[in-house]
Amino acid sequence: MEARDYIDLLELQTRIKESIADAFPGRYWVKAEIASWSPRANGHCYLSLAQSRGGKSIAEARAMIWSWKYPQLTQFFESSTGQKLQAGITVLVQVQVNFSELYGVSLFIENIDPAFTLGEKALERKKAIEKLTAEGYMDMQKELALPDLPYRLAVITSQTAAGYQDFRNHLLNNPEGYAFRLDLLEALMQGEQAPASIMEALEEAGEQNYDAVLILRGGGSELDLACFDDYDLAVAIATCPVPVVTAIGHDKDVHIADMVAHASVKTPTALADLFLEAYAAQDALLDRLGRQVTLSAQRVLSREELRLKTLDAQVHRAIQGRLASLEMLLQRSIGRISKGLLHKYADVARLRDNAAHRIKFAAMAKVSAETSRVALKDALIGASDPRKILGLGYVLVTGKDNKVLKTVDRVAIGDRIGVRFSDGSLIAKVDEIYSDHLDQSKKSIA
Repeated sequence: MEARDYIDLLELQTRIKESIADAFPGRYWVKAEIASWSPRANGHCYLSLAQSRGGKSIAEARAMIWSWKYPQLTQFFESSTGQKLQAGITVLVQVQVNFSELYGVSLFIENIDPAFTLGEKALERKKAIEKLTAEGYMDMQKELALPDLPYRLAVITSQTAAGYQDFRNHLLNNPEGYAFRLDLLEALMQGEQAPASIMEALEEAGEQNYDAVLILRGGGSELDLACFDDYDLAVAIATCPVPVVTAIGHDKDVHIADMVAHASVKTPTALADLFLEAYAAQDALLDRLGRQVTLSAQRVLSREELRLKTLDAQVHRAIQGRLASLEMLLQRSIGRISKGLLHKYADVARLRDNAAHRIKFAAMAKVSAETSRVALKDALIGASDPRKILGLGYVLVTGKDNKVLKTVDRVAIGDRIGVRFSDGSLIAKVDEIYSDHLDQSKKSIA
């Protein structure tokens, strides 16, 4: 068997270690994504760094942070970004390449640049804004109109979010007593899954008859709120058929979701005030219209009252003038009549005397004739007095309608009739009826 030259594994590993130490003598800044993150009880943190392209991993490396570096680096990163170091974020770390005969190549993380992580997000945000603007999504929501009195509101948030409770209490417990209907559509409000969760809630809200959709989240770090710069979420907000109003973060935060929304405010309390002010504005409008109607009615009444007073004065003056004219005409007519009467008085006096004699004799004759005629009428009336007729044994019968009965055709068996005598009356009940032209054989009813 031919002898071969060889070296043992340890010598090979030692040579590799020396080569790596010669090739990478210093520290290097490396951009990578944290693929896994595993802090240990001994204070060290083990992680893996990766790089992907087209959704596939093209490079991976083991890394670690020593226990004496770990608290310092994590605290520095969190205070700078407001985000915890964790899997899924892209970082720029300063590493020292190390090779171990037992574990192979490892990267010892010495430092981290939080500004790079924030810068990566800012660059993605800028590209998303430019794309949304070019595609016409930025102003779609602005073309929708909120109702004057938005009542049905869909709130997309987490039920346990402190901002949601502040918003709900401020809106529903308002001192004016304005009423709203709130429907909570729960969604994740931070992290990689948040955009898809919010988009699902938006789709549900768009299928119902809401007056507005509210996306609500309290404050947080820039990376906590980075999900609201997601391009797909911005498109979903822009194309929602219902006006979307956002209240994300604090005054310093402006996200793409705010830009494409119909309107945006900075805090949950300000969001509640937006709708309370809409109702207050309508209240004020109604009050103003009420005052305007009252003032208009008062002006119309005052104007009509003045017009009536003017017309009354005009009518009064016209009547006074007409009466004065008539009085003057009457005086002139009286004067003319008096003069005419004086001329005719003598003839009239003679005619009067003659007529008086004729009238006197005619009147006496007429009075005598009328006296005789009245005496005759009185005798006839006296003879026709019902009381005298009743005194002769006749009676006056009235039906149930209190009218005088002159025929049996108006009476039915069982009717009550009144019978009037000269000295009183009685009420009787009809038991039988006999008609002269129907019952010829029955002449007596006794």
